[in-house]
Amino acid sequence: MIKRSKNGSSSDNKVVKPVAISIGAFVALAFLLILFYLRKKKLQLSKKSVAKTKGPRERAEDFLLNDGSVVPNKREMDELELPLFDFSTLVTATNNFSNANKLGQGGFGCVYKGKLMEGEVVAIKRLSRISDQGIEELKNEVRLIAKLQHRNLVRVLGCCIEAEEKLLIYEFMENKSLDMFIFEKEKNMTLNWKSRLEIICGIARGLLYLHQDSRFKIIHRDLKASNILLDKDMNPKISDFGMARIFGSDQTDAKTKKVVGTYGYMSPEYAMDGHFSTKSDVFSFGVLVLEIVSGKKNTGSSYMSSQHNLLGETWTLWKEGKALELVDKSIAANFSENEVLRCIQIGLLCVQELPEDRPNMSKVLLLLCSENAQISLPKYPGFFIRRRNTETESSSQQDDFMTINEITVSILHGR
Repeated sequence: MIKRSKNGSSSDNKVVKPVAISIGAFVALAFLLILFYLRKKKLQLSKKSVAKTKGPRERAEDFLLNDGSVVPNKREMDELELPLFDFSTLVTATNNFSNANKLGQGGFGCVYKGKLMEGEVVAIKRLSRISDQGIEELKNEVRLIAKLQHRNLVRVLGCCIEAEEKLLIYEFMENKSLDMFIFEKEKNMTLNWKSRLEIICGIARGLLYLHQDSRFKIIHRDLKASNILLDKDMNPKISDFGMARIFGSDQTDAKTKKVVGTYGYMSPEYAMDGHFSTKSDVFSFGVLVLEIVSGKKNTGSSYMSSQHNLLGETWTLWKEGKALELVDKSIAANFSENEVLRCIQIGLLCVQELPEDRPNMSKVLLLLCSENAQISLPKYPGFFIRRRNTETESSSQQDDFMTINEITVSILHGR
């Protein structure tokens, strides 16, 4: 019979004790984790149960007041006075969001035509359920446009926040968006000069309201033809305030690291440096004016030179005294030359390279509405930068021009 030495027993104890402690700690940790999981699961089920009992307003408040919402407190939520819809109401209104009722589709989801129980026709923007994109934009739009009232701004009629569904309800625009009329040949011919001029003036009035006359100073940041909607009387209404920002009363500009917007409409200082102000909106408005006059997109392949965009072509024709050649051929000769030249000159003033050279919207509207107002001569436009070449055999200098559209920026394309 072999006897264990005292030293052997001591050695075994030294091994057994740490192992036992480790096993005990592991079991305790596993037990705590299971308890934590069960408690979390119970809390989630409890929240779902509570959510099911909440009405539309409570669900909307939870959504808008949490997760970094642009709506900072419940008082502001109460001030919105925005009607809230049940999801089932919108399902019925759109025939279960059928393709037959789809008006359009963008990066953040789809827009549908719907008819409410009372007979009112509305447009319903439904955010994509499989993407988080557009959530902050929706919150932003609810906060901003719900408080704004102007005949040249689209009205938000309400919203719906239910489970994974997030929707905005707008007034319905019978003639959809401006880009369909100025860029599509079939509809282009139905837009005479008088209508185009009224659309330009309407957009200017809406933008002036945002910059100066509303409760806030608002920079839209995504003004473009597809964001100008037209009602049954062809009155223009600025829409899509998801990218908009509020300025303080004494604030003149701001800077962002995340440049968002649409290629062809962004001002140089915003696209390259992230600086935005009312003058960056003015630049976008200038592009719109020239697109409405010409029936051409600012970017494309239909220009005199591969280096030119619409701004470049307009500037070249203006300098050569041939600005009327820019006019959309579908208008034929049925327009006032003075009115067209005035609009082209105002458009060029708005797209000047330096923001301080551009007029504010108050001045723009004055120039549009007054035949006697003196209009200054424009300097060269942004994204069409002047480059001087000196002739070796002549003392005179000639102006050559080149675009800088090759710059790379983070851009959200048209929705």
